[in-house]
Amino acid sequence: MAARILVVDDLAPNLNLLEVKLQAEYYNVVTARSGEEAVKMASKEPLDLILMDAMMPGIGGFEACKQIKENPKTWHVPIIMVTALEETKDRIAGLEAGADDFITKPIDDFNLMARVRSLLRLKMVTDQLLSHTGHTIQNSRSMLDTINRRSGNILLVEDSELRAERVIKPLKSLHNIVVETDPVTAIRRAKAGIDIVIVSLVSKNFDGLRVCASLRFNEENQETPILAIGDPEDEARLIRAYDIGVNDTLMRPIEQQEMLARVNTIMRRKFYADSLRENFNENLEMVISDPLTGLGNRRYFDRAIHPLLDALDTQNEAFSIMIFDIDHFKRVNDILGHDMGDQILKEIAARLVTNMRAVDIVSRYGGEEFMIAMPSTTQAEAVVAADRVRDLIAGTPIYVDGQALQITTSAGVAEVQKGEELRDVFRRADDALYKAKQAGRNQVLPAKQNKAA
Repeated sequence: MAARILVVDDLAPNLNLLEVKLQAEYYNVVTARSGEEAVKMASKEPLDLILMDAMMPGIGGFEACKQIKENPKTWHVPIIMVTALEETKDRIAGLEAGADDFITKPIDDFNLMARVRSLLRLKMVTDQLLSHTGHTIQNSRSMLDTINRRSGNILLVEDSELRAERVIKPLKSLHNIVVETDPVTAIRRAKAGIDIVIVSLVSKNFDGLRVCASLRFNEENQETPILAIGDPEDEARLIRAYDIGVNDTLMRPIEQQEMLARVNTIMRRKFYADSLRENFNENLEMVISDPLTGLGNRRYFDRAIHPLLDALDTQNEAFSIMIFDIDHFKRVNDILGHDMGDQILKEIAARLVTNMRAVDIVSRYGGEEFMIAMPSTTQAEAVVAADRVRDLIAGTPIYVDGQALQITTSAGVAEVQKGEELRDVFRRADDALYKAKQAGRNQVLPAKQNKAA
């Protein structure tokens, strides 16, 4: 789906010009003729980017930008201020109002589209993280408040001591800064613990654009924001930087407040994305992990054996699964209580993990059942392994609250056959487990071979 861009300008010719330029790039464009209208549209319609004229009657562009950025529903939508103003103080005012970037009139098409693509990439990443985590923009407020108070680690790649000092001066009171003159060392240092990389495009001893490209090429640096600093007369290189994947650019001579405002804006977005990513990983861990035992759960197991199924189909590499079940577990729970039962489950899980190979996939499949997949293992070999583990569990008491409990397990084992669905393998192993229970428990039985195989 094409990105949806809101263009805001009180003059129809300007509005139409931008609309035509963006539609030529196949963007979905909507328009507003005032700051008031823009604020209302932003709160009601899904938008991916806003191009906002700075000078408008009524609510001007800066005030409209501020209101959109203060709204928890719309603060994440990137805003590019479109202005004829060249004054640094106006850029600072826009950045402090929350604007993500500036375009000055007359508008250069290549410059415009490079900045639009850069901010749309950023918005897309944020949207993806929000959809994965279940977070909403509204319930992220506490996270944002914490982020606004954080300081970050900045890597400056610059070979001039004088230019480096001009960059450092406005930032050092809030952030930690490391300066590197050697690009190879800088790329290596950027792999860990760096929140923003600032790259000089005017250095004589290295090509700043190549440094930016190398940072984007390395998987470890792909999400690290880059701010490129160049000369205003070399606009082509600044535009090229956006195509490479730079997040923002700044022209020399550096105005200290503008530098600080741009870095803080980039830093906030980076910390927010990091927080969403951490939240996503925690949610994923909760989705695929059993909170009691720490083992993978049923969903984890079903996903984890996909590579084994693929290897069976393509390389004819056998693997087997086994289902362990704790004998008389319901009676244990009824007599000793669920707390005692939970302790037993955790101890059995620990014994299964420590007595299987590192390559084996061990999960709690549900209740008192544990499922294990053994790569490169035939059914006969898996039966031997399962019986060894069963014997270890039965031969060593489990101590819970000072009580020594004799706990046994039963298991069914099945080798996975080519073309067989997981549910069919599970059914064969479960049938073998049922027969082991019927035969007196505390034993391992192999499954019957699938006749259809």
